[in-house]
Amino acid sequence: MAGTKEIKTHMESVRETRKITNAMYLIASTKLRRARQELDNTRPYFEALRGEIKRIFRTVSDVDSRYFYPIGDDTPLEGTYGCLVITADKGLAGAYNQNAIKEAMRLLDQHPDTKLFVVGEYGRRFFASHGIPIERSFLYTAQNPTMARAREISALLLDGYDRGELRQIFVVYTDMAGAMSFQARSTRLLPFHRSHFAPPEGERAVTEPFEFLPSVTAVLDSMMASYVSGFLYSALIDSFCCEQNARMTAMDSANQNAEKLLGELSLQFNRVRQAGITQEITEVSAGAMAQRQKHRKER
Repeated sequence: MAGTKEIKTHMESVRETRKITNAMYLIASTKLRRARQELDNTRPYFEALRGEIKRIFRTVSDVDSRYFYPIGDDTPLEGTYGCLVITADKGLAGAYNQNAIKEAMRLLDQHPDTKLFVVGEYGRRFFASHGIPIERSFLYTAQNPTMARAREISALLLDGYDRGELRQIFVVYTDMAGAMSFQARSTRLLPFHRSHFAPPEGERAVTEPFEFLPSVTAVLDSMMASYVSGFLYSALIDSFCCEQNARMTAMDSANQNAEKLLGELSLQFNRVRQAGITQEITEVSAGAMAQRQKHRKER
């Protein structure tokens, strides 16, 4: 059985670990609030952009664009797909990274001819260790999603799509389903279904003529590049928020386990100390009794 010294050392180690997990919890909560604020600041622009794209379809419903499926045709396209996988740079976030990896592997199993574009050190290490080739690894950290980085990723993916190297593009990210819940999902980014920008049912079509320069297709294609950047930025922020949410949950669980372990160690320490005191009292009493017996014999 461990002595009091060993138990005290163990308790001190648990306390130091609890300090670290508590600090990580506070850091994650601060990053989460900041990321949500940044997303809220940029969301109105992209909501307005989506509204303008809907207005184009209300005006010219049969517009042709390479970024959309043809009217009435939803047939899966053959050829090479592109998949952007968003993971974290490190673990200690529960099942956050594993869920994103599982979703990416499911997509690879369904369509092996898929090129991977990876954000996050965890994803890079996983695919490298399993011998899965990566088309492009974005080496900047996943801890600081910015609009500039979203535009860089968007430009690379759109370039491959416009040149016909990528027939479809998917994004594997983690979406916040609620305040304390999240889910890894794969979303087809390109081509879009026209229903994604369809006006609400019952809304009247635009009757006033609009003039698009140089053409309605050129205007729509120009807007779609900005919309794709906004979607990717939203996916980066959502994933980052989910990562911090998962880390907060993991660190809170670690703090609770530390409190429970400290309680058990404190109880064990008290028992061992009490046993030691009892043993010392017993030894002193036995010694005193032996001395009294010795004095009686000498008399």
